[in-house]
Amino acid sequence: MTAMTASRHGRLKRTKPGDVIFNVINITVFALFALICVFPFYYLFINTISDNELVGRNLITLWPQGIHFSNYLALKDVPDFGQSILITVSRTILGTSLMVFCSAFAGFLTTRREMWKRRIWYRMLVVTMYFNAGMIPWYMNMLGLGLTDNYLGYILPCIVSPYNIILVKTYIESIPDSLIESAKIDGATPWQIFIKVVLPLGKPILATIAVFGAVDNWNAFQDSLILMSNSPWLYTMQHRLWVYLNSSSNLAAAMQSGGAVTTGMMNSKVIKYTISMVTVLPIALVYPFMQRYFEEGIMLGAVKG
Repeated sequence: MTAMTASRHGRLKRTKPGDVIFNVINITVFALFALICVFPFYYLFINTISDNELVGRNLITLWPQGIHFSNYLALKDVPDFGQSILITVSRTILGTSLMVFCSAFAGFLTTRREMWKRRIWYRMLVVTMYFNAGMIPWYMNMLGLGLTDNYLGYILPCIVSPYNIILVKTYIESIPDSLIESAKIDGATPWQIFIKVVLPLGKPILATIAVFGAVDNWNAFQDSLILMSNSPWLYTMQHRLWVYLNSSSNLAAAMQSGGAVTTGMMNSKVIKYTISMVTVLPIALVYPFMQRYFEEGIMLGAVKG
């Protein structure tokens, strides 16, 4: 009898009008918020596959019209576009991998009590997050190190990230000391502890900083613009598309001023939309697969300072 009463009480509690109203409002608000976040990408996409003349006249709002994919196919005519994709993909993979490994190792070292003057080194690392020499000293430093017009200029400066090291350090401190102590008793060296204990247990935070690094490397534009000015073959995809966007927009403006009708890729608005989709889409497709690790890692990595 008691069990039946408890079950009935549970059903009554779940069906309270206040709970229903709250759930409806909660779902509605988050659904609207999700729609607001997704709609700009949807709007860009339907404008890139719609009739370019209609896009130029701002007639595409909710549904695509005159569907075609020639705008994306036209990107193959961008000079050295394939080379720029290779540069961007390679720097994203290589730069992110090295950044994750080195940030993890540096974060691990700052948690070891036996590290000489570890508190001083850690504080010096944190200081770099608040003080920056500026663009000109940075460029002069890169020039002096021979990293201008050099592919390594994309990789070496991004290997160490203070913010990511702090996240990794905080996460490692949440790992029970008994695991590391047991590894020491078994005769494991610090390097073996890092490889066989810390890295496997640190997948959530490593995935988190990997997302940070991949986004930064994929969207990198300024370093290519400043450091690779004399080496067009080292332009990143964003830099190459920016050059193409400027040249195409100028040509479209010249044709319009001359009374010509611009269609296809000569429409500067279509060019901007297409380039935006090409640069955003890869990261947008990868992020959902990393979201579970990202949420767990960023929460655990931010618990302590």
